Amino acid sequence: MSAYLATIPSPDQGVWHLGPIPVRAYALCIIAGIIVAIWWGERRWAARGGTKGTIIDMAVFAVPFGLVGGRLYHVITDPELYFTEGKNPWNAFAIWDGGLGIWGAIALGAVGALIACRRKGVPLPAMADAIAPGIVVAQAIGRIGNYFNQELYGAHTDLPWGLEVYQRFNPDDPNNLLNGVATGHIPLPESPVHPTFLYELIWNLLVALLVVWADRKFKLGHGRAFALYVAGYTVGRGWIEMMRTDTANHILGLRVNVWTSILLFVAAVVYFVLAGKRGPRELPETLRSKDAPGPDETPVEDAAPKDEEPEHAKVAAEAPAEKPAEEAPAEEPKKTDES
Repeated sequence: MSAYLATIPSPDQGVWHLGPIPVRAYALCIIAGIIVAIWWGERRWAARGGTKGTIIDMAVFAVPFGLVGGRLYHVITDPELYFTEGKNPWNAFAIWDGGLGIWGAIALGAVGALIACRRKGVPLPAMADAIAPGIVVAQAIGRIGNYFNQELYGAHTDLPWGLEVYQRFNPDDPNNLLNGVATGHIPLPESPVHPTFLYELIWNLLVALLVVWADRKFKLGHGRAFALYVAGYTVGRGWIEMMRTDTANHILGLRVNVWTSILLFVAAVVYFVLAGKRGPRELPETLRSKDAPGPDETPVEDAAPKDEEPEHAKVAAEAPAEKPAEEAPAEEPKKTDES
């Protein structure tokens, strides 16, 4: 009994229904993470002198691109879940059932961000630096969704923070346990397990702190804060990935995501070093959108210098003065019968 009380219990379910509408904890966590990333990125961008609202405008492009990219990465790296015998290929579009790959989300999300940056006339590396800590915090929030889905955990453990995982039942669709409910709290054979979602959540928050500290201390620019986030995240993701027991494809004995982490870590470190040779971080004026005034600027149409008269006043002043009309001679008063 004491051993059980020392473990972390899993939620009974990850989906609730409001009438015919399913409310999924995983989706709510993704949405909450996106909101936090945009809010924090907006504050960091404005603090560096960028135009307010630029991050929100960027998110209009980056978020849908990122969701598509995340799903594509998941489907490409785990095709057997959708395209083997007995599987339904249309489920590849069922993003609500979970399955987003962060690297696909980052890659295609960057394409959306690039489109926004080109439209706004601001540098993409600087924008990446602004949103870097927010992205990794969003990933941490997203891991809470894995907790509700009771997925992506590790092997059996006797550590006091082991995660209890229960059998879930779905009488409407016995093969779709993601929408099931744990009744009776019947533990799975491997329970308790390593809560790898929690390990990554904590690691992500530490990476966010590292990026913020380094950015304040060294005034990182030209995408170096973003590169530091990628390098820091991939170090943790690599060893945590090897602890997981969920099904995954392997290359030379290592999970695909481990190889991805290794390659991206090397690329991030190389970029961090090379970008450092570009000199100090971007000047504030380069972060101001071409279609909007900066945070402390007055719109152009209202920006008449205080000591100068408006243009219409100048024109009026310089116009030749009109000659006063000659006075007509006064008419003699007409005589009346009363005069």
